[in-house]
Amino acid sequence: MPKPLAPGEFLRGRYRIRSIIGQGGMGAIYLAEDERLTGRLCALKEVVHDTALSAQLQQQAGEQFYREASILARLDHPNLPKVSDYFSTTTKDYLVMDYVAGSDLRALIEQARAAHRFLSEAEVLAWMGQLLDALEYLHGQVPPILHRDIKPSNIKLTPIGIVKLVDFGLVKVLEPDEMTVTVVQGRGTALYTPLEQYGGDTGHTDPRTDLYALGATLYHLLTNEPPAEAKHRFLSPDALIPPRHHNPAISPAVERAILWGMALHPADRPPDVNALRESLLGNMPSPSTSSRMGARRPGSVLPPLGRVEALLAASALALLAIAFAASAGR
Repeated sequence: MPKPLAPGEFLRGRYRIRSIIGQGGMGAIYLAEDERLTGRLCALKEVVHDTALSAQLQQQAGEQFYREASILARLDHPNLPKVSDYFSTTTKDYLVMDYVAGSDLRALIEQARAAHRFLSEAEVLAWMGQLLDALEYLHGQVPPILHRDIKPSNIKLTPIGIVKLVDFGLVKVLEPDEMTVTVVQGRGTALYTPLEQYGGDTGHTDPRTDLYALGATLYHLLTNEPPAEAKHRFLSPDALIPPRHHNPAISPAVERAILWGMALHPADRPPDVNALRESLLGNMPSPSTSSRMGARRPGSVLPPLGRVEALLAASALALLAIAFAASAGR
C-alpha cells in the first residue's frame, strides 16, 4: 500500500493537506485547503501509478487520466461534486474536487441499525430521486459516463439535505465505438457490483450497471442489511432475500423496483434511469420477482453444493462473465 501524504504537505504550490479521508490500494482521498482561495476546502483524489507497467503503458495511462479528468471537470450538476483541477506528479495523479460536508449514507444505516429502526422509505426515496437525477445527467453525456462504484459510503448527505454522489475513482467513459477507458482500474465494491463488471475493462458495462448498484444501495438503505453479492446469487439463486422479509414496511412497488434493478442479467433490468424512477414511484409495472432475478422465497432451502457441483458452478460463473460481455449490450 502506498505511503499517504502527511498533514501539512503542499502540492502544486496551492493545496495544503489537512488530513486523510480514506485510503485504498490505488491511493487515497485527502481533505486539503486551497491556499489561493482562503478558507476553501477541497478533496484530493490520489491515484498511484502502477510501476509494474511498461514505460509505454504508463504514458498511455497518463494521457488517459488527463483526457478523462478534463471530461469530469466539465460536469456541472447539483448532486455531483465539482472537479476544479487535475495534475500529476512523478508517481501520482490527482483530481481536485469540492469537499462535501456531511454524513455518508453508510453511517446513517449503521445509526438506524444500532437504534433498532429503519430509515424512512419516504426520506430514502427522496434521496434516490436526487441520485437518479445525477445518473440521468451522467448517462446523458456524449459519450455517456458511468460511475461504477455507487454504494452508501459514496453518497453524502449535506447539512441542508442535498445528497451528492462522490468519488469518481472508477468512472468510465463510453466511447461511441464501444471502446472503454477507465480513470482507475477496479471492479467496484462486491456487495453492489453486477456480474458484468467483474470482467474489469474486458467486460461490457453500460448504464444498467449503475442501476444495479443503485438498486443494491437502496436495498441496504431500507433493510439495514447488505444485499447478497451477485457472484453468490449466481451460485445460490435463493441467496437474495426479498427486502420486505427484512422490513415489512417497505411498499410492494418499491420492493419490485429494487429487485428489478438488481436483476443478474442487464437485459432483465430497467432499460434506463427514467424506467427505474417510474417503477419506484409505482407508475410503471416492473417484472415480477422471479427465480431468474435471484430473489429468495422466504423459507426456501436449496441443498448444499457437492465438491463436483461446486467446481462446475465456478466454471459456469466464468463462462457467464464471458457471455455477459457478449450479450449485455442487447
